[in-house]
Amino acid sequence: MKYLHTMIRISDVEKSLDFYCKGLGLIETRRMENEQGRFTLIFLAAPGDEKAELELTYNWDGDELGDGSRNFGHLAYRVENIYQTCERLQDMGYTINRPPRDGHMAFVRSPDNISIEILQEGNLEIKEPWASMKNEGVW
Repeated sequence: MKYLHTMIRISDVEKSLDFYCKGLGLIETRRMENEQGRFTLIFLAAPGDEKAELELTYNWDGDELGDGSRNFGHLAYRVENIYQTCERLQDMGYTINRPPRDGHMAFVRSPDNISIEILQEGNLEIKEPWASMKNEGVW
C-alpha cells in the first residue's frame, strides 16, 4: 500500500494557491482541467516530498463547502522556521489561530476554513511576540 494524496475542495483557485504556495511554501506538481466534468484538480507538495500530495479540487459551478466535515481534522506540515512561516502568513492577512508560543506548533486556517497545523522541524528558542500571543478563534 502507498499513500497518494489528501483532497480538499476549494472555492477560489488564486486565493488557495496564494495561501498554500506563497504562504506555506508548497509547490504545484501538476494540474488537470476537466471541461466535461467542469472541475480543476491542482496537486501540491512540499519541496523534496513530491510523492505526498495535497489535491485541491475546484468545481467550476461552485460548491457547498459549509464549515467542513467533523471527520476531517487538519492538514499538518513541518517547516524549517515556524516564526518566519507564521509571519509570512500573517503579513498576507491570515490569522494565526494558535500562535507558536512554544516555538514548535501553530495553527492557521486556509481561505476555505481548513485547519492547518504547522510544526517546527527541531526546536527553536521561544521568542516574542509569539510567546505572549493568545489563541484567536478556533483551530
